[in-house]
Amino acid sequence: MIVPGVVSVTFRQLSVPEIVQVTADSGLRAITWAGDVHVPVGDLAAAERARTLTAEAGLLVEGYGSYYKAGDTEPAAFADALRTAVALGAPVIRVWAGVTGTADTDPARRAAVTEDLRRCAELAAVHGVRVAVEYHVQTLTDDIDSATRLFDDVPALVPYWQPKETPHVDSCLKEVRSLLPKLRTAHAFSWGPDGFTERLTLAERADLWQPVLAELNADEQDRFVLLEFVLDDSVEQFHADATALLSWTGA
Repeated sequence: MIVPGVVSVTFRQLSVPEIVQVTADSGLRAITWAGDVHVPVGDLAAAERARTLTAEAGLLVEGYGSYYKAGDTEPAAFADALRTAVALGAPVIRVWAGVTGTADTDPARRAAVTEDLRRCAELAAVHGVRVAVEYHVQTLTDDIDSATRLFDDVPALVPYWQPKETPHVDSCLKEVRSLLPKLRTAHAFSWGPDGFTERLTLAERADLWQPVLAELNADEQDRFVLLEFVLDDSVEQFHADATALLSWTGA
C-alpha cells in the first residue's frame, strides 16, 4: 500500500505547526522531518515537539532527513543525528552516500564511505532505527549499478529513490525495479529539461508517476511516496499535487 506524505524541506519557509497543518489539510499521512531547518540536529526539544504535533494530527513520522555525509562528515556527528532521530520517533534516519559521484570516487574512497555507512547502520540498529541512503547525484547512488552494489555491500541500508533531473519513464522504471523489494520510500516531483530550476506540477508528469506508482504498489508492501519540490513553493500548488497523488494511489 502506498502511504502518501511530504518531505518537510518542501516548505522551508513554514514552521513545524504550519507544515503539520498543510499536510493534514491535503489528506496526506506522513512527514519526513528535515535536520537542517525544522528539527535541527541535537535539538531534542524540537524533535520531541515535532513528534508530538505530528502524532496529534494523526500523521506518521516517516523518517529524519539528516545531512550526515558518510565518509566526509566528522564520524562523531552521526551520534547527535541519531539521538535526534530517536527523540523524533523516526524509524529511519536518512544520510548521504559520500559527496562524490560514482565516476569520481576511487576504490579507497568508496571503501571508506561504505565502511562508514556500515558503522552508522550498526549504531542505529541498537536504537531500533534503520539507516536510509539519499538517492542523489554526486553520491554513490548516482548510478543504479553503483547503488545496488552499495546495498549489497551493506544489507542493512534502506533504499530510497527519486528521479533524475531529466527523468525518462523507462529508465526510472528500471531503477525502481532494481531497488525492489527493499525500496521503502520515493520522493515525488516533476521537473522539466532544466531540472531543479524548471519545476512542473505533478500532474504534468502523469506519464512518469502513474507507472512508477503501479510498480511500487505491485507487491502490496507498505511504501511511502513523499511530495517535494513544489512549483513556486506554493501551498496552493502543493494541495493540487497532493490531490493528484491521492487520485493515482487511491489512498
